[in-house]
Amino acid sequence: MLQGPYGGLDRDRPLIRLRFTSCAVGTLLLPLSGLVACLSLSLIYHFEESTYTHCQVSNYLPSISAAISRVPERYIWRCCIGLHSAPRFLVSATYFSFYRSRFASKLPELLLSALTLLCSLAENCGLLLLTYVSSTETYSESAAAYVLLFGFYLLISGILNSCLLLCGLQ
Repeated sequence: MLQGPYGGLDRDRPLIRLRFTSCAVGTLLLPLSGLVACLSLSLIYHFEESTYTHCQVSNYLPSISAAISRVPERYIWRCCIGLHSAPRFLVSATYFSFYRSRFASKLPELLLSALTLLCSLAENCGLLLLTYVSSTETYSESAAAYVLLFGFYLLISGILNSCLLLCGLQ
């Protein structure tokens, strides 16, 4: 359960209770609902611009980058990804806390869990940079965000598999 405290004398009583599964489902639905909204709006209001290709191939649905590049859709997508990223940072910190408590006496595993935290934070920052930095305006920063996002995603996968092998859970 996620809970927020009251202020004053009642600070030990929870102000709000939210089940983790509800928070996780809401977090996962944000990018999906943003994508569906952006695709719908681009089909309704910007069909020709979003489905146009330079080789004159007819498209019936826009690509994701074309669907989120127009003005109202861009802000919907950025808002959904921005709201989606906050719980991702919290989950990264929670995983680090879990790994630190589980491997407190083992230095290699503790270092791996710290590296996993750094990679997870870098991946989340890369996602935010890729969302908020436009590739048409600043290509080099957008390319660096792309490398940061997917490079650290692959690194995190390798580290987590190593942790699972070391723990004997796989």
